[in-house]
Amino acid sequence: MFTTLAVIATTTVAIVFAAWARHAIAETRRLRAALTDAAWQLAHDPLTGLLNRAGLLAAHTTLTTHPHPILVILIDLDGFKTINDTHGHDTGDDLLITIADRIEELTDLHGGVAARLSGDEYATLLPVCRHDVDRIAAAFVAVIAAPTRLDIDGHLSTIAVTASIGVACVESTDSLGDVALHRADIAMYHAKHGGGNQHVIYTPGLRMPTRAARRGPRPRDLHSTDRGTGA
Repeated sequence: MFTTLAVIATTTVAIVFAAWARHAIAETRRLRAALTDAAWQLAHDPLTGLLNRAGLLAAHTTLTTHPHPILVILIDLDGFKTINDTHGHDTGDDLLITIADRIEELTDLHGGVAARLSGDEYATLLPVCRHDVDRIAAAFVAVIAAPTRLDIDGHLSTIAVTASIGVACVESTDSLGDVALHRADIAMYHAKHGGGNQHVIYTPGLRMPTRAARRGPRPRDLHSTDRGTGA
């Protein structure tokens, strides 16, 4: 009888422990998934899935471990506010996602990382800084300008948007905000000042155009607040 009770007790303990172990494993997995999701959200833009400012800064930090030239490309869509005002913010968001996909695909092709810095501003870091810089920048101008078919009020419509692009070749150890994005920002505003739908490569001594009309804080300010879709 005592043996039977001992067997029953041992079996019961084993069953309870197994149930507890399964619960503990499931809870651990849930917590890990929650932490992974939280970490992803901290580093990514929720609309496009690209890196956000914090994510771009983290990606840039990893480049500093191996000093080498990198290509910084700053992209600002031309007249995006007009598209928002004309077709609505939902259409504007769809367009931002489409452009983000194109930028990411071209960035991946060159082994780089892409980010959405704010409303209609994107940036990429590419581990290339060779004689084909002009060709790479021109490719970004072209893929962004390609017409986009979007559903507007239940009907497929074609929308075209262009971009002003600033390009800078810097060292990976240079500050992302004060040097890399700052130089690309200056070049981008020269492209904007020249009518848009083009790229400008930063050269030493290049200054901000005197009549450049800003719509918000410069991308080099990594601590600024996102301007939102309608910027």
